[in-house]
Amino acid sequence: MTTTQAKPLELQTPPRPSPPIDDAQARRDARALKQGRVARIVTHLAILVGVFLSIFPFYWLVVMATNTTAEIFGYPPKLIFGSHLFENVGHVLASIDLFGALGNTLFVALSCTVLVMFFDSLAAFAFAKFDFPFRRSLFAVLLATFMIPAQLSLVPNFVVMSQLGWIGSFQALIIPGAANAFGIFLLRQLASGAIPDELVEAARIDGAGFFRTYFLVAVPMLRGGLAFLGIFTFIGAWNDYVWPLIVLVDPKRQTLQVALSQLSSIYGTDYGMVMAGALISVVPLIGVFLIGSRHFIANIAAGAVKG
Repeated sequence: MTTTQAKPLELQTPPRPSPPIDDAQARRDARALKQGRVARIVTHLAILVGVFLSIFPFYWLVVMATNTTAEIFGYPPKLIFGSHLFENVGHVLASIDLFGALGNTLFVALSCTVLVMFFDSLAAFAFAKFDFPFRRSLFAVLLATFMIPAQLSLVPNFVVMSQLGWIGSFQALIIPGAANAFGIFLLRQLASGAIPDELVEAARIDGAGFFRTYFLVAVPMLRGGLAFLGIFTFIGAWNDYVWPLIVLVDPKRQTLQVALSQLSSIYGTDYGMVMAGALISVVPLIGVFLIGSRHFIANIAAGAVKG
């Protein structure tokens, strides 16, 4: 007679009841998601409008440079490129010494940019990381110069340049612009946070002097700020018109903006030719911006990664 063992009964746990769905919370989540999508759409539309407003003047400049004066003032306005670019450029070359003015402006702008980057960063490093008598007072005086309009310094600067015998020379353009308060203030604020005091102290313990510490510690740390200041200074020197018009009496030493102003005449203006000259003057600035922007954009990205 065989006996069979009874199998134990397996206890099955009942499924947990799902938590009740909060309809109000679901509606709030859906509303927040919808608002986020709307906000992103509005943001992208605003960016597109900003890009269009920034690019359209350059596009319109190219359009006018490739058309004649009659086509520029035609109605409806012509929004497509024309076929007169080389003709307008030829008129520019025949009217002014374009390449001579380009060379003069390039020399002045590069000289001013190099000197401003050097002297401003040197002064900013000293103000930010070194203690010396009257440091705060000198910096306050430096900031006070921001309140003085640049136009008020034209006559005093001209008198000084005349006494030095620099009227008509490039020194009158380069030396007064060798340093400025804006660059010192900008780099000083950057150096205060970007350059650790411990790094400067370590360089001093290793026997590095001021200039060695400046070149090996400060300059690499301020690379992004120097790139921005270089672009800002170069564009300002390139587009300067009033001061070169006053001090450069020799036609062979005219800068580009002064030379381009001679394209307009009281008897009539060929706007296609003028816009072609303006286009030529803008192209180097775009190149300088594309070269210099890589450095401070890379510096910003590196700071974001470290943060």
